[in-house]
Amino acid sequence: MYATILKVFIPAIATFVIAIALTPWMTDIMYRHKLWKRSARNNKEENPGMSAEFCKIHNTVTETSTPRVGGVVIWLSVIVTAALLWILSKTVQAPFFDQLDLVSRGQTWLLFFGLIVASLIGLADDLLQIFGNGNKIVSGLTRWQRVGSVVAIGLVGALWLYIKLDISTVYIPFHGVLELGVGFILFFILVMLGTFSSSVIDGIDGLAGGVMTTAFSAYGVIAFFQGQMDIAAFCALIVGGLLAFLWFNIPPARFYLGETGMLGLTVTLALVAFFTNQVLVLLVIGFPLVATSLSSTIQMIAKKKFGKKVFRIAPLHYHFRAIGWTAEKITMRYWIVAIMCSVVGIIIALVG
Repeated sequence: MYATILKVFIPAIATFVIAIALTPWMTDIMYRHKLWKRSARNNKEENPGMSAEFCKIHNTVTETSTPRVGGVVIWLSVIVTAALLWILSKTVQAPFFDQLDLVSRGQTWLLFFGLIVASLIGLADDLLQIFGNGNKIVSGLTRWQRVGSVVAIGLVGALWLYIKLDISTVYIPFHGVLELGVGFILFFILVMLGTFSSSVIDGIDGLAGGVMTTAFSAYGVIAFFQGQMDIAAFCALIVGGLLAFLWFNIPPARFYLGETGMLGLTVTLALVAFFTNQVLVLLVIGFPLVATSLSSTIQMIAKKKFGKKVFRIAPLHYHFRAIGWTAEKITMRYWIVAIMCSVVGIIIALVG
């Protein structure tokens, strides 16, 4: 029992320490090369598509001098830690060390693949926005290029589960298993896209990082009690990296997650939900993500179909800013809601 607990906590602690150690070096690179988005301006004249209210909110934040590739801190520390634990498990001949390896075909190969590939695509998007020429690629990857990337990753993941692991079912809490057959592939991709759409939650210091920390912690607990120790340890790796990110993201933030952070995290969260067979519980655990994504969709439909806005500004956290909430109040309340939703989600997963 103690060995299994240590298998989860050691990766979390190790990733946190390694991330804290790597961050000053990475931060120096970010600021030395000015890795922030310099092409856009938060004013109505240069961005006619922005509402005056949106521009007003963003004029109060120094966004044009803060690096936007902070997500590198998370996934790089995860990769380094996983590699070190694998090396230790193969070289140190001592009790417990052989259990430190968490890279396994049945549980974590695809999780690492999704995290690395999605993060690198996000990094490319960030760099295009940073070093864009002011015309063609100033906005980074197009929306369809990002969606296409997520669909491609989702297709690989769906085929891996469907063909390699012979998984084609979805567990419905308090009901049972639902067989989807080949439809499982489409369902997998749709969930991946839905989770990816929640990346709009990034925008206030500490908001996305805190919500993601809670979500991965919840799935780590679920995996632990389901006996999926490698997945639990993987979630612990992510949590350790996220906690280190939050250490430096306390207002004023030293850097933002950027697409390299949010794309990697949302894709990986969806993969973890499927591998634990608790994908429907993601609606509960990730409720802050769901609500934020839905707010943008509702606003877009309302404006196009009815010519009216439901929210002052979308996504939801900007609406709260517009009605007078401080950024700190929004962040803390999102964290509280995320914690409560995660607790409820864990209970549903374990009892249902």
